Amino acid sequence: MHSSYVVACFLLLVTTSSTVHGQERRVTPDVPSSSSPESLSEPAPAEAFVSLSDEKTFDGWSQKGNWQIEDGAFHRAADGGPLTYDRQTVPDDFELRFDWKVSPGCNSGVYYRPGQVEYQVLDNIGSPYGENPRQAAASLFFCMAPSEDATRPVGEWNSARVLCKGTVIQHWLNGEKVLDFDYTDPKWAAMVELLTIRGGDLTGRGGKLWLQDHGHPVWFRNLRWRVIAADEELKPSPDFEPLPVVGQALAKERLRVQSMLKN
Repeated sequence: MHSSYVVACFLLLVTTSSTVHGQERRVTPDVPSSSSPESLSEPAPAEAFVSLSDEKTFDGWSQKGNWQIEDGAFHRAADGGPLTYDRQTVPDDFELRFDWKVSPGCNSGVYYRPGQVEYQVLDNIGSPYGENPRQAAASLFFCMAPSEDATRPVGEWNSARVLCKGTVIQHWLNGEKVLDFDYTDPKWAAMVELLTIRGGDLTGRGGKLWLQDHGHPVWFRNLRWRVIAADEELKPSPDFEPLPVVGQALAKERLRVQSMLKN
């Protein structure tokens, strides 16, 4: 089978998955509340979390000197690479919480599983990445778009949560559950394949947590996590609908996918 035919079929699948009833339109569906039976309905107590920073030093973290501590927050102040948590690998089933703040045009992210598995941190308005919902803030970058843009203005703090148990992944932003899916569900196969083409693998486990240096000032604080117990259920909401990728953003994504598949 010719590679051009494979590319065409794949891009058709992604395009079909990025439309709503045949129309390319941006929608903001209802997002289930945290009290939904599909989610971990009872918020974990603060004492269940392990803090990943003492807010004064880089104890437990490694970097190349380009990160600073500013008012208790990690601040990417210059070029040099990521800030990596070395004390422990990310648990298989976990809840991660953190706050983030961006500078104008900022692109960054929090990587929580091996490879290209990233909670995207972005100035949705000032960064060119913001035109594509699969690259917007709180997306699973180059895989799954959030259901809405719940970001606060540049310079303000945003609160985030990542929950992973088994094959279910949730991203939260400012109290809203904006991403909620099971990556083994066939209806999300095209999105998962996008990440695979980029080099990501959602089945990976045992990686380190790291904060991306993508060339812009960015801040993180209040990083903490907990292990999700075996008897806690995490079920994806059947109502989750990611924002569609349309217009020029979709055209650019197609070109990028074609380039990746040729390499």
